[in-house]
Amino acid sequence: MTHTSLLTLAEVEATARAAHAGQTDKAGRPYTEHLRAVADGVRARGGDDEQIAAAWLHDAVEDDALSERWLAEAALSRRTKDIVRAVTKRAGEPPEAYAGRILATPGALLVKQADLAHNADPARLAVLDEPTRTRLTEKYTRMRALLGLVGGG
Repeated sequence: MTHTSLLTLAEVEATARAAHAGQTDKAGRPYTEHLRAVADGVRARGGDDEQIAAAWLHDAVEDDALSERWLAEAALSRRTKDIVRAVTKRAGEPPEAYAGRILATPGALLVKQADLAHNADPARLAVLDEPTRTRLTEKYTRMRALLGLVGGG
């Protein structure tokens, strides 16, 4: 199978936006705002184009916006696909196994770091009810610890 050319970042962004069209986050904001924030976060942390592409797609398979088959057949680099698979949570998977897969996949930690940073953004959490905010804050703090991410970045 020969790849003519890989999708450009603009094409990846357009694909992700179309796949998540109409979806909203827990705060009721368009879900694509989260994808943009994670992609920007990866870029700001020195991530490369393969990681930025993975950031746009990081929730696509998990949310059933795109299928695993789509990912397998997409004109994306092997590394981008590996990162998307690494950060895709699997049903019933313990957090330790999830964190272990991210740490074992080159380039994935930076994408997850940007994802967690946006998820834990106080402004984003502020609009949620107190029990949800508390639950999510504890969840993100635990994942950061499992990934060896300390401090705010």
